[in-house]
Amino acid sequence: MADDTCGTRERWARLRFAVVGPLLAAPPPRGELRGELQRLAAKSWRHPVTGEPLRFGLSTLERWYYVARQARRDPVGELRRRPRQDLGRQRSLSAALRLALQQQYQAHPGWSCQLHTDNLATRVAADAALGPLPSYSTIRRYLKAHGLSKQKSRRARGTPGAEVAARRLAELEVRSYEAEYVHGLWHLDFHHGSRKVLVPRGEWVTPILLGVLDDRSRLACHVQWYLQETAEILVHGLSQAIQKRSLPRALMTDNGAAMLAAEVERGLADLGILHETTLPYSPYQNAKQESFWGRVEGRLLAMLEGVTELSLERLNEATQAWAELEYQRALHSELGGSPLERYLEGPEVGRPSPTSDELRRAFRAQATRTQRRSDGTITVEGRRFEVPSRLRHLARVTMRYARWDLRTVDLVDPHTGVVLAALYPLDKTRNADGKRRRLQPLPDTPHPAEPAPQPGVAPLLQKLLAEYAATGLPPAYLPHDSNPDPEEGSTP
Repeated sequence: MADDTCGTRERWARLRFAVVGPLLAAPPPRGELRGELQRLAAKSWRHPVTGEPLRFGLSTLERWYYVARQARRDPVGELRRRPRQDLGRQRSLSAALRLALQQQYQAHPGWSCQLHTDNLATRVAADAALGPLPSYSTIRRYLKAHGLSKQKSRRARGTPGAEVAARRLAELEVRSYEAEYVHGLWHLDFHHGSRKVLVPRGEWVTPILLGVLDDRSRLACHVQWYLQETAEILVHGLSQAIQKRSLPRALMTDNGAAMLAAEVERGLADLGILHETTLPYSPYQNAKQESFWGRVEGRLLAMLEGVTELSLERLNEATQAWAELEYQRALHSELGGSPLERYLEGPEVGRPSPTSDELRRAFRAQATRTQRRSDGTITVEGRRFEVPSRLRHLARVTMRYARWDLRTVDLVDPHTGVVLAALYPLDKTRNADGKRRRLQPLPDTPHPAEPAPQPGVAPLLQKLLAEYAATGLPPAYLPHDSNPDPEEGSTP
């Protein structure tokens, strides 16, 4: 499982999007926005950090709504709190102090942070031009931010959840619903087919159909048969649906492992898609999808009964032809027309589809790892990746990756989400040739023209020697010559 690295800003952004997201999926008619915002302002929400109930003012909700509505690609990102402009800068450290600290570290990389601070204090006391000495915490943060660390001297039915779902179904009414806008809500689910397919290794396997339906029009945005039900398969099929149709506002799924995978959750949030899940053990909430499975079994698979050796490729070819040329164009009794006609009539709230590369990068889990100082690598899912030398000062790095595609890992800025570098797997065989690149300079790090040597005793020890001499205490003495002539032998 990927680490939970959302952070406070990410949790707040997702909460804000969860509050105003329904207004984006189903925009209120003209003149009714204020009433909808007042209704949201009267509701209680759970604090993303403490879990305590809280409410938001009308003006706050209105600001969030317009910010999210104006964002075309990443509403969640626009709702994040902006990082401070001076993030990562130590204003209390003057340029002269930074240079002095750099010189001191270059001369004594094995010193601890406390020893660096104490010796720097001695230099500041002797040289007023260096400016006031900042706190230990400030110096420690500066050393850490620039990579100047201390160097070594070389669950099923009958379960409690099912019982709760049964009581809820018995006590609460069930009502049909429909999204007001095309692309306002999509449904996604898997279906185990009733026919087996013959795979190349000579085995008969039950295929699994992934279907993505638009709630308002019942249009099949994409349907495809697979051999597994995994997050990789889900992302593969959903990405095709988005590129074929549009970027939806909300997606409803069940609580399967593939639907709740970290890659899927992160991708939907980054694309500004509100993820809604059905209640556990309540398949009736996704009845439109179940109705579609009935059409698949009753018509598509029924017409393939005469095919004795059905392959996955042939099944998918037949499914695409049936979906586009029959299902999409057939009369739907509840709609009063075909799904394709309802889809084209609108109104719709879809957004332009991102590129294939943007979709691939969106559906990735986010995690943090500690960079190995010995060789500048990190470990992801049991594999090691090389971090560029220009980023060697980062003790912990944030990256995004898909567990099914570890050819590359994206190293990102945890504050903005910007991709800083693509990391590739460690190739020990290639590294055995002995060729090494020169270390790239660290960003925003002052370097003296030449390393300033500091021979002799350290400033702090010089101060202690002077103070000890002023006390008048006698020095240590030896009872006899400690370096006798080897030819004369030692003194008895």
